[in-house]
Amino acid sequence: MSNDLSSELNFALGLADLADAITLPHFTHRTFNVDLKENLTEVTEVDRNTETAIVNAIKQSRPQHAWYGEEHGTGGKSEWTWVIDPIDGTSNFVRGVPVFATLIALVHADLGPVLGVVSAPALHARWWGGTDLGAFRNGQPIHVSTTDNLLDAHGSLTPNSAWNTAGKSQNIHRLQQQLKRERGFGDFWQHMLVADGSIDLAVDAIGLEPYDIAALIPIVHAAGGTLTDRTGIQNWRANSAVSSNGTLHSAVISILNA
Repeated sequence: MSNDLSSELNFALGLADLADAITLPHFTHRTFNVDLKENLTEVTEVDRNTETAIVNAIKQSRPQHAWYGEEHGTGGKSEWTWVIDPIDGTSNFVRGVPVFATLIALVHADLGPVLGVVSAPALHARWWGGTDLGAFRNGQPIHVSTTDNLLDAHGSLTPNSAWNTAGKSQNIHRLQQQLKRERGFGDFWQHMLVADGSIDLAVDAIGLEPYDIAALIPIVHAAGGTLTDRTGIQNWRANSAVSSNGTLHSAVISILNA
């Protein structure tokens, strides 16, 4: 599969270039309007135009593949699907916070996500990885940390009201107390920091969508880590995401589900 994925990786990196050329100038010059979706989350024409450009490129260069995006839904029918989040971190984008990224994943009907690209142009950072391809940040190989004790671990926790609704807020607090250092980096960034060994674990908010997760899984796993839902199951269609260096994963999941 690696030879085939190498070609798909080059294509995905080209899609990321295309996205960055749209998102970064608008972010830098603050040239966009903001609307609210039905769920009251923010969206801009930059989100929509970025996804349109990516989907058009897929239709032209990979007509045999399907696609699934946050803004325009699904199209095509294939065992291979490109899953797209044109701007992960739209609220940051709107407010001038440079922590936003385009997430691009290639998902196989049976194998799940096998390739991921996360491009954060305002951070001057791009991560990618895939099955048998390794994991990279800006072209340099990355690997998760070797921390083997929660008491020595640095983590990112993103509790939200859904954790409270699930009756698990106290577990987030319990995990926080176990860690040496805790911060809330949020969104894609926390999981990429796990992948490149900058932190040891990340617990995301509950309420994620598949396009928030699909691109993260291949990168974290190719870097030697683990990414599952909050119950410990690897599922790119879950509504939660927990990543770690792998060594700490069972301890984190155990605390979250106590």
